[in-house]
Amino acid sequence: MVGAPLQVPVVGLGVEEFAVLFVASLAGGAFGAALGALPAFVFTGFVVFLGEGIAILQRGVAGQVDTMSAGEVAVGITGVIGFGAVTGPHVAFAGGVAASAYAGKKYPEMAPDGWPYHFGKNILVAFGTKPDILAVGAIFGAIGMSITQVANGLFTNVLGTTPPTDFVAVSVFATAFLARPVFGYPIVGKPAGAGFLDMAPFERRERHPQADDGPTEHAGRLATAPWLDHQYKWANVTAIGVVGGILGGYIWIQTGSVFLGYAISTISLLFLNLGVGKIPVTHHITLIGSTGAAVVDPIGGSLAALLAAGVFGAASGLVGEVAQRLFYAHSGTHVDPPAIAIATMMFVVTGLHLVGVLPNTGYL
Repeated sequence: MVGAPLQVPVVGLGVEEFAVLFVASLAGGAFGAALGALPAFVFTGFVVFLGEGIAILQRGVAGQVDTMSAGEVAVGITGVIGFGAVTGPHVAFAGGVAASAYAGKKYPEMAPDGWPYHFGKNILVAFGTKPDILAVGAIFGAIGMSITQVANGLFTNVLGTTPPTDFVAVSVFATAFLARPVFGYPIVGKPAGAGFLDMAPFERRERHPQADDGPTEHAGRLATAPWLDHQYKWANVTAIGVVGGILGGYIWIQTGSVFLGYAISTISLLFLNLGVGKIPVTHHITLIGSTGAAVVDPIGGSLAALLAAGVFGAASGLVGEVAQRLFYAHSGTHVDPPAIAIATMMFVVTGLHLVGVLPNTGYL
């Protein structure tokens, strides 16, 4: 008699199923290192766009799908591939970020000419086939997957409740923070100006105090290095937050997809990667804008949902800006402000639901 398959504690998966996911995430993390973090994330956008497009089509022809229930294909593409072990941000993007942090110390000579920050922050670079860099990406991809699976499994399978936040987003910044001490960077860093929120040293183009006579890794490095030099002023962030949030909310109202706006925002980063100036980063804005519409529409209708989307989008943009000033600008590697914003905003949404202000927790 064959017994029940062995289960991995907390996660709720069979041992073989988890092993398959683990091995795939090793490859996914290495894939992120090979392509570079941002190019890999652009692929996330394309895959999620495909999955959400199929989901919308399936909802339009519901009842006419013979071999599988409506949404099943989309769940496979969006969830298993787009947010899974292949192009999931917690796997491929996380692997690419860790690879950049490693290369910043190991291969500073690979830094492109004119890059004003520490090379460890450059998430635009593809590292190709260097085995040691791929190995770093693989390890961090597997760590990111494990964090997500264990955290979601703890709440879903052990506590029997909905996860309180988006643990894919949590994994993205958790692995980035982990890479800092592992590769010899300060976890937060020391601000050059009047405090962590002060971007004035960047505006004055102040250089790192060791830029001329210290280690070569600091040569030419700006003392304060904002995440986006065209998207850090409070008014600008608020403006693009309102705009992106409303558009994300409108997409949800028209299609029922929380993730389609996110996918479009992510695909737009292809142009940023190709060097088009001033492309805003908005996936944390459109996703939370869509969520804002989804949680307000049942109690306020479409117009209220659209306005709420703008407010949620602006709030997410501002949270991301605070995060970049605290955790990105003063150390030498990439810690993702949008991931921090998404995790924070979804935790707030969950809290508001628990106290009865919101009727649901959006996509959670």
